[in-house]
Amino acid sequence: MELTWHGHSTWHVSVDDTDLLIDPFFDNPYTDTDPEELDPDYVLLTHGHADHIGDVDRYEGAGLVATPELVEYCEDNFGEFDAVGGMGMNLGGTVEIGDAFVTMHRADHTNGIDTSYGTSAGMPAGFIISDTKPTQVSDEESTTFYHAGDTGLMTEMREVIGPYLEPDAAALPVGDHFTMGPMQAAIAVDWLDVDYAFPMHYDTFPPIEIDTDDFVREVKAAGSDTEVVVLDGDETYDL
Repeated sequence: MELTWHGHSTWHVSVDDTDLLIDPFFDNPYTDTDPEELDPDYVLLTHGHADHIGDVDRYEGAGLVATPELVEYCEDNFGEFDAVGGMGMNLGGTVEIGDAFVTMHRADHTNGIDTSYGTSAGMPAGFIISDTKPTQVSDEESTTFYHAGDTGLMTEMREVIGPYLEPDAAALPVGDHFTMGPMQAAIAVDWLDVDYAFPMHYDTFPPIEIDTDDFVREVKAAGSDTEVVVLDGDETYDL
């Protein structure tokens, strides 16, 4: 599994021959990528805020993985997509898309379209992406990546996602103000018990400018052995 961070919460995930693009938003200081250079098989949207769907219109015709409400909004405003299941998916569901299995989980955040109070896109979400179907039988051969979406700290990370979905790595928002900051994200790392943690959703706007060294220190303070990997923009990590 290859993970490429394009800044903010935008990730390009390759699972064997299947390319996934999560939360396309290339108007951020950590990427020089032209979004039209990418040709994902599927676009995954955690929620409807503008800094997570800002470039989804570049991928008309791609498979779309999002809540039914957000799928309908995108199709009404950005063109036709091949929505998974014909209408999207919802929290708790797992879908097989190409070589990947994607499980949608809740995230603690808001979800007005373009940060507006007038239109809701359903519950915000995170995605657990693996190369095998998740079951209650632990599979040491599988590789699993958790994109937490925009979220605060939530006990589901400790009670469900960590012990049952067993991510090897997690991308967590650390910018504070709109999501978790370094301290609460470090607690999430400890609860998830992942091997690798990637900070995201920081430095894009003044309210979320942080020093990522604070996150590294907080993870150590939590007593976690997790390796914090701070990627440069457009850098790829082979998981």
